[in-house]
Amino acid sequence: MDWYLFHAANSAVATRDWIEDPVTLLGGTAVALYATAIVALWFIARPYGDLKWKLACVSGLAAAAVAMLTNQAISHLWERPRPFVTHQALTHLLSAPSTDPSFPSDHAAVAFAIAFAVLAFSRRAGSVFLAAATLISLSRIALGLHYPSDVLAGALIGWAAALLTVSLGRFWVTRLVVIVSRVSDPVLERVWARLPQRFPALRR
Repeated sequence: MDWYLFHAANSAVATRDWIEDPVTLLGGTAVALYATAIVALWFIARPYGDLKWKLACVSGLAAAAVAMLTNQAISHLWERPRPFVTHQALTHLLSAPSTDPSFPSDHAAVAFAIAFAVLAFSRRAGSVFLAAATLISLSRIALGLHYPSDVLAGALIGWAAALLTVSLGRFWVTRLVVIVSRVSDPVLERVWARLPQRFPALRR
């Protein structure tokens, strides 16, 4: 079933240019945009105001780190070959190959760790991040880089990492946010003070 689903998705994209082009573009740009979005949460937080967005930002990054460490441990226990290695003749590789083990997917683990962490602080923003994480993860299958089970395992690891971070790690995340805010808030306050008057909503 794992191979069947992978082959169906990969072949469907590789044989249709109108799908392949946007999926390839997504695979090449989505990670950078996603990383920019989570860091941006810190900068949209009002200086000396509610810590929600800063907590979401740091929790997301911390959860991503936990997910990556977990993935590294698992991949050393089971070095599953990538589908383009095991099924070279039947796989359409639409991205640069990776030498890392296939299971679990690092992209899925990190993306969902961030998304679930943000969801703990904002349902609306978290839903957007979850949608983006899903697209990133599905693109890894379509591009010929991961089996569906790799992505599913990565998503579960990301969820667990986020849960661990926003529950057991909440105290330490809050401490870190408070410390870093002492440095960043004076700078951000100057930026906010220069916001154009035509964006009053941003100045509230």
